[in-house]
Amino acid sequence: MRETTETGVSRTAVEVDGEAASYLTAGQDGPVVLLLHGTYWSRVWLPVLGCLAEAGLRPVAVDLPGLGRSGGELTRETATVPALADWVVRFASALGVSGPVAVAGHDIGGAIAQHLLARELLEVRRLALVNSVAYDSWPAPHVARFRDAATTADALIAARRRAVASALAGAATEQLIADYLDPWLDARVRRSWLAMAGAADSRYTLDLIPALRRSTTPKLLIWGEDDSFEKVEYAEKFASEIPRTTLVRIPGADHIPTESAPGRIARALIDFFTA
Repeated sequence: MRETTETGVSRTAVEVDGEAASYLTAGQDGPVVLLLHGTYWSRVWLPVLGCLAEAGLRPVAVDLPGLGRSGGELTRETATVPALADWVVRFASALGVSGPVAVAGHDIGGAIAQHLLARELLEVRRLALVNSVAYDSWPAPHVARFRDAATTADALIAARRRAVASALAGAATEQLIADYLDPWLDARVRRSWLAMAGAADSRYTLDLIPALRRSTTPKLLIWGEDDSFEKVEYAEKFASEIPRTTLVRIPGADHIPTESAPGRIARALIDFFTA
């Protein structure tokens, strides 16, 4: 079933592993850009989808299994970054994507994107990372605290509310925070998120560094400078060590800069993916 909003962004789904893989998209034709989320959901990409489509791209912001609006449920085994990267390959196949593809990742979605490139799981023609995990920058303390401790639904939702409000920074409104929190009202999504938190491990990015240093694929880093967890210093290190990497800094933006500077981020992504 396809639902289209007034902005031309639609939500639809394909079947992957017997479950619905929900995704936001805009535009009909043009080169596909796979947009991957991390500890949030596809909502982080909504502010830039229309602009990408207007530029002739076909953005696809998927919800990982068990998260956002997708079906299924993650376990600690299926929530690891390598396992999620393999799932994205199956999603791309179900979507009919073949040949070179552009990929962008936010948060842990950036680690998944790095795996797609470094392990050559897809033919990634260009890679963009937005306030992504990198090196040993993760898991952030507010995620790591849920790795092994039991928690109630109310405690998890309250913690996610604080994290969302902080990540949105000056863009935060009560309505926007509620939009971001909505999936966590579902117990299945809460269990999947806890599995992702439990599976978070920085070795999944540290182990990729040698392959990334050999990569000649163009890379773009877009970074909200006020992110207190995925600090801009990690982006600076990545840009200095990994070839063909450009860093775009977003002053005054925190962990979800697509909400506070959507125009600038859309422009940077468009220029990069259409170059």
